[in-house]
Amino acid sequence: MENKVLEKDIKEHEGMTKEEILKDYEVACRSRQASLFGRKEVFMGKAKFGIFGDGKEVAQLAMAKFFQPGDFRSGYYRDQTFMFAIGESNEQQFFAQLYAHTDVNADPHTAGRGMNSHYATRIVNNDGSWNNLTQMKNTSSDISPTAAQMPRLVGLGYASKLYRDNPELHELTQFSNNGNEIAFGTIGNASCAEGIFFESINAAGVLKIPMLTSVWDDGYGISVPNEYQVTKGSISEILSGLQRKDKQSDGFEIFVVNGWDYPSLVKVYKEAAELCRKEHVPVIIHVVEVTQPQGHSTSGSHERYKSKERLEWEREHDCLKKMREWILNEGIALDSEVDEVEARALKIVKDSRTKAWKAFVDDNKVSQKSALKIISGVSKQLRTNNKIKEIKKELEKTLNPMRSDAMKAVKKTLRALRFEDPIHRKELIEWVETENEENKQRFNSHLYSESPFSALNVEEIPPHYDENSNEVVDGREVVQACFDSILARDPRVFAIGEDLGKIGDVNQGFAGLQNKYGELRVTDTGIRETTILGQGIGAALRGLRPIIEIQYLDYIYYALQTMTDDLACLQYRTKGGQTAPVIIRTRGHRLEGIWHSGSPMSTLLGSCRGIYLLVPRNMTKAAGFYNTLLQSDDPAIMIESLNGYRLKERLPGNIGEFTVPLGVPEVIREGKDITVVTYGSMCRIVMDAAAQLDELGLDVEVIDVQTLLPFDRHHKILDSIKKTNRVLFTDEDVPGGATAYMMQKVIEEQDAYQWLDSKPVCLSAEAHRPAYGSDGDYFSKPNIETIVDKIYEILHESDPQRFPAYLK
Repeated sequence: MENKVLEKDIKEHEGMTKEEILKDYEVACRSRQASLFGRKEVFMGKAKFGIFGDGKEVAQLAMAKFFQPGDFRSGYYRDQTFMFAIGESNEQQFFAQLYAHTDVNADPHTAGRGMNSHYATRIVNNDGSWNNLTQMKNTSSDISPTAAQMPRLVGLGYASKLYRDNPELHELTQFSNNGNEIAFGTIGNASCAEGIFFESINAAGVLKIPMLTSVWDDGYGISVPNEYQVTKGSISEILSGLQRKDKQSDGFEIFVVNGWDYPSLVKVYKEAAELCRKEHVPVIIHVVEVTQPQGHSTSGSHERYKSKERLEWEREHDCLKKMREWILNEGIALDSEVDEVEARALKIVKDSRTKAWKAFVDDNKVSQKSALKIISGVSKQLRTNNKIKEIKKELEKTLNPMRSDAMKAVKKTLRALRFEDPIHRKELIEWVETENEENKQRFNSHLYSESPFSALNVEEIPPHYDENSNEVVDGREVVQACFDSILARDPRVFAIGEDLGKIGDVNQGFAGLQNKYGELRVTDTGIRETTILGQGIGAALRGLRPIIEIQYLDYIYYALQTMTDDLACLQYRTKGGQTAPVIIRTRGHRLEGIWHSGSPMSTLLGSCRGIYLLVPRNMTKAAGFYNTLLQSDDPAIMIESLNGYRLKERLPGNIGEFTVPLGVPEVIREGKDITVVTYGSMCRIVMDAAAQLDELGLDVEVIDVQTLLPFDRHHKILDSIKKTNRVLFTDEDVPGGATAYMMQKVIEEQDAYQWLDSKPVCLSAEAHRPAYGSDGDYFSKPNIETIVDKIYEILHESDPQRFPAYLK
């Protein structure tokens, strides 16, 4: 017997109408069905892996109600209901992403590059222009590493603080409405055990930013229960010391609410969002008693580790079951009306799945059909070649072909034709070249910016020296003058870091600039490298231009996970839909002491593709690079030479305008006997060695690569080797590190091997970290004497009469 619909006071339902409640329920049901069907698609072999948001639906409905245009989400891979509810994703896109459809129109979030339930709104266009973020409901690009969304969340909230408190930014209405935007974060309970979660929460409290963090607590981290994850088994309980004592005191507001209690969730999110938005008070909402009906992912079953009692409790407390009960018990709708909602949701998901799969298969079949057409033509011409017939038949039988199936078939055909007339291979080769170019766009593009604002497109402007530039100054004064000019011309630029504000950084590159431009523009931070970088990423996603400082290069390891998993692949994983042009400023190139060795270049080269790596030899070059980067939409790491701040340089008259191009080495000493390739502080050591070698009759050409990423775009090093026919690569990294990288780039990629009369040689630092003290420094890295010895040895081998051995 159906229940009777009662006339209820609208206030009993937190101001929501029947239509709104049933619409919410339908979104929740659609999301649940997407999770159920998504799991089946993986088990049927139509997708590689699945991870879903079942059990979190109702809480996400409540959060979505108070997510306004201009707000940003930084979440994790269980937020599909939220994305459906705010209208920034739908079921067909959900399945397209599950299948890895590379069409950006089918999967606008990752263009098939990310796993399912990884979302990103497209905040920049193909031409590099920004959309109006205040008119969008924004989500920063999701990543899988646990708690890795948190540092960026801090930056998204910090941007609201800057937009509100800095009057110079109030005219940037495309990016903010006077800082009224909330940064919404979501995270699973087990991920709260990660150190970067605690660092981010602490940073948000210190900064007093509008960051609203929801913890979806289903009691487990895969198979490991809460008591193994956090003290007392409750993240809200152990964070209770952050709770504000009263409305005037600093700290967080912390709410605890059941994940199946729809009206209570709506009430809590309404109060939390209002407080966060108006007063910039950070908030934590601990959503407890959440279930996970299908377990963690398609890689295993939760029946293996949950007790029968727990599984029964989860069935009874399923949020959809509870929401339906509430709707019926409150007399909001009839059983038949709720059944109709559920049936409609099921049909929508089924239809969406069918459409997504058809679009995915049809797109892939284009390659299959074109390949078959060419292979068939060859087969007809060479009727006696049975191998080609077999290849054709095998490709024809492939029901749901991938693009790789077509490529494999064509490559097999080409191999089968290797003894035939080349005319038969011509069309196949053209097909391979065309397909490879198209697949490069599908799978390999946008590691760096491909917009007109790419750093590689910035026009070179040489430094200009006038009569006022004859006086030499400390190198630190050059970068200080550069930063002064940058801050004066662009209110979007701000700088943050440890000891950066009051004293102007440990080497005084920002000396006096906090007093001149204010604390919002030049700001001290705590010792928390990951969230310093996160502040930069989040703020850059919101249109600002941060310069974030990692005090010494050695400390970059603290931020490495955020650099490699978030910033470095941001443009790639959104296929250019998002960019965060952060400048990471640090200093290194010194080998004095085990923990201040300062040259882990191989680590950065291996981990941070997608971030340009700049290694200027002096502060004038660094200043030019800063000017270049701030005209671009690419992120970069700037490694200033630690021992260069007191060295004398001339101050350019156009300190704020001149630029240095990326990927363009500079010949800093011309010679004819050997080419030495190096960078950073090693340039001075090599130049001193070259002067000593000159006394021995050796003419050394020295090349400063200037940037390791990108590296020698125009092959200037090759031109030098063509002249000298010998090459030495040297730096302060470990053996097999950046020197090996440079050698591979030049010898293999530039084909320089054919111009060599002697074997190419690498000279790097020792494999260990150096002992403390000047002698530890001297005997741990290349020095003038070891460079002289190595170069002389190379020339002795080729001309022992002219260069007799002196070490034997």
